[in-house]
This record gives sequence, structure tokens and C-alpha cells, in this order.
Amino acid sequence: MPIPTEIKLHQKSRVLEIALDDGRSFRLPYEYLRVFSPSAEVRGHGPGHEVLQAGKREIDIRQVEPVGFYAIQPTFSDGHATGIYSWDYLYELGLEHDTRWAAHLKQLEAAGACR
Repeated sequence: MPIPTEIKLHQKSRVLEIALDDGRSFRLPYEYLRVFSPSAEVRGHGPGHEVLQAGKREIDIRQVEPVGFYAIQPTFSDGHATGIYSWDYLYELGLEHDTRWAAHLKQLEAAGACR
């Protein structure tokens, strides 16, 4: 998997920009990162136990801490700070952004919830 060469937080647009050593780059909205946090709080403890994340449209990232040489751990403005985003997972989120986001919006609609 590609390794990040640069990670920037754009607070005004609420986007994490990541450049990778394979030449790709992704702009991942904070809301998207929060909704797809790899934490047990969001993913649950197995398939079918995921927790729908609503009301995250205005979320901010307060800080990002490195985790070894393989991941980052952001702290979000709602206090969520348990998701560890590996380089592989960030790459996956970048590649699958459109598909994942469309599915999330459908789930919100079906639940009668708001972003």
C-alpha cells in the first residue's frame, strides 16, 4: 500500500488532504472520516453491529496524532478520538469515497436522520 508523503488539515473547508508516494492524493471531508471511523464505537463489534452516524455535518478535527509509522489518530470536535486510521484504511477511504458516501446518505434517509 502507498505511504503518505504529506497530510494537511484544511480547517475552513473541513477536509483532510493526503498525498501518497504512488502519486495519488485524496481530499477526505472531516464528516466522511468521522462517519467511517474504524473505531468499535462506529463499526460495532462485528458485521451487522455498525452504528449509523448522524449529525456530523459540522464536525471538525481538533488534532491528529501519529500512531507509529502506520496510522494517524484524529480527535474530532464531538470528542471522538478512538479511531486509528491506518495508511491502508485511508487509501481505501479515498478510493471508495463516492460509493461509501452514497450508501451512507441512503442509510440516513432510510433512518429519517440528518447529516
